[in-house]
Parts: sequence; structure tokens; C-alpha cells
Amino acid sequence: MASNVAVALVALLHIYFLVLEMFLWDKPRGRRIFGLTPEFAAATKSLAANQGLYNGFLAAGLIWGLALGADGHAIKIFFLACVIVAGEFGAVTASRKILWVQALPGAVALALVLFS
Repeated sequence: MASNVAVALVALLHIYFLVLEMFLWDKPRGRRIFGLTPEFAAATKSLAANQGLYNGFLAAGLIWGLALGADGHAIKIFFLACVIVAGEFGAVTASRKILWVQALPGAVALALVLFS
């Protein structure tokens, strides 16, 4: 039960990332969260939308794994591993904060799934 709650929370986080990157990137809230100037946000809007789409795919995979119940165990492991790798890559290439916001919740959820 705890592992499924953790997986669902990671999926919700990635849906939130999708919304931020696809729809709010150049809006005041998105610019404030990411620390962007209006000019930079406008220039990078399509790149952020693409990134948001990938976060949506991660969320979809986690939801798929949850929907399958016990049969979704391997799917949850795979998509949580993807979340962790994406978080680590983002921490190295974009912002160290991504390690704590994305990779750590994914790692906690993965540990719970593996030990459930």
C-alpha cells in the first residue's frame, strides 16, 4: 500500500511538472518557479513543452503500472528508474534542485516498490 501511494505521488509530481513546463512556462507562476525572465521563457517555450511532454510520459507509465496492480510491478520499477535517471541528469545539467525534487522521491518510491 505504501509503495503504491509513493508511486502515485511521483506520478502526480510529474503531472505537475507537465503543467508547469507545457502550460505555465511563460506565465508569471512558471517564470517565478523556474526563475526565468519573460524573454528567456518566450524563447524556450517550445523546448520546455517538449520536456513537459516527457514528464507526462513518465507519469503515464507510473499510472499504467499502478492500474495493472500486482502485474504492474516491473513497469513501476522501470518507470521509477527512468524518473531517477532523468532527475540525476537534470541535476547535473540544469539545476541541483532537480535531484531533490525529482530523483529523491523516485528513489524513495522505488525502494518501497522493491521491498513490498
